[in-house]
Amino acid sequence: MALTSLLSALPRYRLLGDPDVSVSGITCDSRQVQPGSLFVAYRGVNVDGHDFVAAAVENGAAVVVGERDVSGVPHLLSVTVPSVPYVTVTDGREALAWLSAAWHGFPSRKMTVVGITGTDGKTTTVNLLYEILRTAGRQVGMISTVNALIGRASVDTGLHTTTPDAPDVQRLLADMVSAGVDTCVLEVTSHGLAQHRVTACDFDVAVVTNITHEHLDIHGSLSAYRAAKASLFRGLGEAYRKPGIPKVSILNRADGSFDYLRSHQTDVTLSYNVDGPGDVVAHNVEHDAGTTRFEVCSPAGQFKVETNLMGLFNVFNVLAATAASVALGVSADPISEGIAALPGVPGRMERVDRGQPFAAIVDFAHTPNSLRRALQTARGLAADGRVIVVFGCAGLRDVEKRPQMGRIAAELADHAILTAEDPRTEDVNAIIETIAEGCRQSGGLEGHTFERVPDRGAALARAVELARAGDVVIACGKGHERSMCFGEVEYAWDDRLALAAALEGHPTETLPTSK
Repeated sequence: MALTSLLSALPRYRLLGDPDVSVSGITCDSRQVQPGSLFVAYRGVNVDGHDFVAAAVENGAAVVVGERDVSGVPHLLSVTVPSVPYVTVTDGREALAWLSAAWHGFPSRKMTVVGITGTDGKTTTVNLLYEILRTAGRQVGMISTVNALIGRASVDTGLHTTTPDAPDVQRLLADMVSAGVDTCVLEVTSHGLAQHRVTACDFDVAVVTNITHEHLDIHGSLSAYRAAKASLFRGLGEAYRKPGIPKVSILNRADGSFDYLRSHQTDVTLSYNVDGPGDVVAHNVEHDAGTTRFEVCSPAGQFKVETNLMGLFNVFNVLAATAASVALGVSADPISEGIAALPGVPGRMERVDRGQPFAAIVDFAHTPNSLRRALQTARGLAADGRVIVVFGCAGLRDVEKRPQMGRIAAELADHAILTAEDPRTEDVNAIIETIAEGCRQSGGLEGHTFERVPDRGAALARAVELARAGDVVIACGKGHERSMCFGEVEYAWDDRLALAAALEGHPTETLPTSK
């Protein structure tokens, strides 16, 4: 592809060198550069891509895009005459997204795209909407933090991921276009928004589940985190207009983000709620051992819903998917049928059954709000039994939530086992101590209502050892993830497999908690 064609996609840039260059591919990894590649350098969290410009050119890069002025790229480019064309941009991540979209022919402009964001419930809502649209006869694709689906074909997105990087997102969208997909449902994390992973995706419908305390290590404050989420809704007004497709916001009427997000004008705004004001509202919610039932009042009519998903928070997730479906013109029958068709979501209140006389559940709850909701749901399942929770907090992430989660565990669980959850380069015992302090603040007594077992496999085994008939053991924080980070190494790990092993009497081998 001609360099000039690619550069026309950039909002702003400055080119030094010959524009008459043919580009054979785009990458931000110097190790993946092939002759003719366009290499994008940007300042990352741990490394600076500009340090690898020389390696990229040695590997055959035909064009370099970077954030530094050309004089700031040493040992390669002279101030006046670059040895290869050099494009200066304000934000390399943003440029990478636009260039990737242009490379694939702007695939998001060739289908309807729904973006689902929020602190909790994104993956579940994405899966619900996917099932509804599939039931309605749409050719639908899905990209979540668990996997991607193109039709019914699954594409692995990695062991331990957030929103895929921009080149991967655009490649997946292009694959969907080639497969005849007409609607894509995309999980949009705050990282994905802040790091331009979904920039150049032209959304038509934006959905929020909720906005609560999370990722303050990245965003600095709750207001900045909220603003990052809101950029999905602001972007609707700037996105490419597809013929006959309005720009729609789907908001949680019961969440504190409602008024803030409602201020961002779109063509249509729909809200959802449980027993309160809203456009899509649930009434008469009933729960039993494995089913949730309720009635929905919506612009598509009034109809009954039955779902395998547990907890009031999942009622909100169902309503969010329902409201998005209504916005996309889906009628009541496929909505209720699609909701009922979803058996569950990997790592979201997922039961692990090995014939034991108590419930064993794995959930992704890793924020204060999601832990509270998971434990409230577990309490409803326990009846007269106890709730035993196993959880930790990730290293090099939001430290403010650690004592909060300790307090919540002490308040809502009968027994908490504090353990490792991706400690990374932090001391796992120091992380656990901060959580323990929160437990103590809410009246927790170490050795009675909570204990420390840094090794996660041993912690799950301890929970199983303590459990009696009628109890609920719930492992929180890892969910669907298939690795755990100690130091800078991702070790294979799956809570579902580890909990099953503990139930079968042969706990998973010790993880390197000392690293």
